[in-house]
Amino acid sequence: MTDPATEVPTSEGQASERVAAGVPEFFPAWSKKLAQLYFSGTSSVFVLHGNVFDYVRAGEGDSVDFIDLSSFLASQLFGRWDLVLYYDIASGLRALAGRDEKRLAEMVGIISKRIGDLSSFPKDPDHVFALLDRLVTKNLVSKDGERLGVAVLLGHASHVFPRGEPGRLKLGTATNLVRVLNWASSPYVKRLNMAFVLVDAEHAALNGRLTGNPHVASIEVELPDRTERELFTRHTTKERDLAAFSDFGASELADLTAGVSLSDIDALIESAWRGGDRLDADLFRQLKKRLIEKQCQGLLEFLQPTWDLDMVVGHEAAKERLREDAKLLASGRLDTVPMGYLVCGPVGTGKSFLAQCATGSMGVPCVVLKNFRSKYVGETEANLQRVLSVLRAMGPVVVIVDEADAILGDRGSSGDSGTSSRVFAMIAAQMGNTRYRGRIIWMLLTCRPDLLPIDLKRQGRAEVHIPLFYPSDQDELADLFVVLAKKLGAKIDRADVPSIPHLGNLSGADVEGIVGRALRASLLEGAEHITRDALEDAIAKFMPSTQTLERELQEIAATIECTDRQFLPSHVAEEIEAAGGRARLQERLTALKRLVESL
Repeated sequence: MTDPATEVPTSEGQASERVAAGVPEFFPAWSKKLAQLYFSGTSSVFVLHGNVFDYVRAGEGDSVDFIDLSSFLASQLFGRWDLVLYYDIASGLRALAGRDEKRLAEMVGIISKRIGDLSSFPKDPDHVFALLDRLVTKNLVSKDGERLGVAVLLGHASHVFPRGEPGRLKLGTATNLVRVLNWASSPYVKRLNMAFVLVDAEHAALNGRLTGNPHVASIEVELPDRTERELFTRHTTKERDLAAFSDFGASELADLTAGVSLSDIDALIESAWRGGDRLDADLFRQLKKRLIEKQCQGLLEFLQPTWDLDMVVGHEAAKERLREDAKLLASGRLDTVPMGYLVCGPVGTGKSFLAQCATGSMGVPCVVLKNFRSKYVGETEANLQRVLSVLRAMGPVVVIVDEADAILGDRGSSGDSGTSSRVFAMIAAQMGNTRYRGRIIWMLLTCRPDLLPIDLKRQGRAEVHIPLFYPSDQDELADLFVVLAKKLGAKIDRADVPSIPHLGNLSGADVEGIVGRALRASLLEGAEHITRDALEDAIAKFMPSTQTLERELQEIAATIECTDRQFLPSHVAEEIEAAGGRARLQERLTALKRLVESL
């Protein structure tokens, strides 16, 4: 590659055989992996996906620079090869040498002699791949002293080899795909200095016959780590006084920009520098929220928790467990933090509120996973890949998945060409990857935990199952009124909360609705806070939903899922005993599901 001690082609007709080599220490991890696979003879064809439109470091020390990925491949990874060709369907086939004009001129001379004038060739893939196939064949049959070291880079590869059903590809696309697979599997190509690198952000958008071939190596270009972020920040601000427009130094920005690409860090700094707004905590939160959501194309919603667990009324055992985990997370004992939580219970019991408050106590970023499914072939998997890539770079981060039973899917693939099963496999693999314990903390929220696949609920994934129930104590319910008034920006005096007639039948959502009505009435009467009369009137007029089979089903499902007896309120534990244990509850749950389905 670029190691001076490596015997690689430096001019036409020199070395023809691969020779194992080291690569400079500053090379990113993905490029080291590519070099290892190449020099071991494992593969000649590579797919680079992920963060492929970002800057890549070239050089170190005083000569450090940041360039685009194609230029890095041409000038660094294949920097001493005879010929580097780049192709995409917009620009056609051309030589690529980065900023080295002399080397580019040499390449043009080689091309003119071996191929001809590239500017006269059509840009369509059929002509280009036929030309490349002739170049590969000619190189294979050439004598040792006449062979070239050739690297071919294919940009936006999914537009050339799109995902599609076997047998339904256009003849030209199928022909070109077979050509690439022939190069990948050829033992003769593997022995020579010839490499083919296909680049596309969306791995799932590429044809499965290509990405699934054992002779093709897929390598993810990950988002930059902390070291790269700090180095880039110092590089891009070296001629500016960072303190003049930012409250944060380069080291602090490196810590705070986890999950953000280098190009977006550049945009963040430029917007603060040129916009005239000082980069303080408030502006940084706004910019990072926008950048993270842009990075995921709106598939993640970045939350800044306003409250902590002190705002949660009741659920004392659950709050204690979450506070303990927050303490362990803060002390760096990531090995003791759960991979995830399953928060379940009937609708309106405050599952989302508890999750957000827990995040506030943990003091880590929080994102909400939005609907990533698409009607277009391959786009659902591509969306999920993009999201998971950002999450892996952001850690530590709490990921809230509301309505988890609907969003995450299961192993079934009926009617969707296997999309659900592939999505399920991707989610399950990420949730169970212990490398990210304490870095990606999953919070699955659902009122129907029985519909979640057992694979996601097992230990090592969503390990801690917390059931939530409607409040059944007058004092707890009164405290809930006070807290939810505070959440709405209002105030209720604890002494003004009357006795509640609907004990055990009011959800947190019901209480919030009552408080909202009382606030409205109080404001209309000219009061600055919620009055006792307005609250009593709102409670008297409120009609809670009737006890339904669906609610009973949800309560029993939450009870069965509980992983710690102390999470159960005393009256629920007594009901389990009276019913004859959890096995009898399971029988009742099965019967309720049949009744609900028959309605």
